Amino acid sequence: MTDACTTVAPHRTAYRVIYGDTDRMGVAYYANYLRWFEIGRNELLREAGVPYKEIEGRGIMLPVAEATCKYMVSAAYDDELIIETGIDFSVRARLKLVYTLYRKADMAVLAVGHTLHACLGENGKVIRPPTFLVAALKKCCLPGGS
Repeated sequence: MTDACTTVAPHRTAYRVIYGDTDRMGVAYYANYLRWFEIGRNELLREAGVPYKEIEGRGIMLPVAEATCKYMVSAAYDDELIIETGIDFSVRARLKLVYTLYRKADMAVLAVGHTLHACLGENGKVIRPPTFLVAALKKCCLPGGS
């Protein structure tokens, strides 16, 4: 987990690298790491009881305003990955999710990164993260749910 994350117990999701994720050398294509971050984000929201479909159903959109990925070690075909996803609750006006990607076999850190999300209301204007979403994430991610 990255240092900026204030989440003590991040969410973990497993994923196995498929052939379509790789190049001819069997190495994962670099852009797939952002897809894997998205998988982790979606599963964290689902675990928190607010799947993205429900958030959108409430008229809230969470477009990515910024994404980073620092690559350490390549993932390869058939590697089982652990996608660790947490929330940086120190960011108040937006949602910042932080990610660490591990290879399960040896727990090598393959990549670390984050995504920063704006919150848009039904009118498309920027709003603060809605109370229902922040409360659900805190309940899911912070010890004692506070």
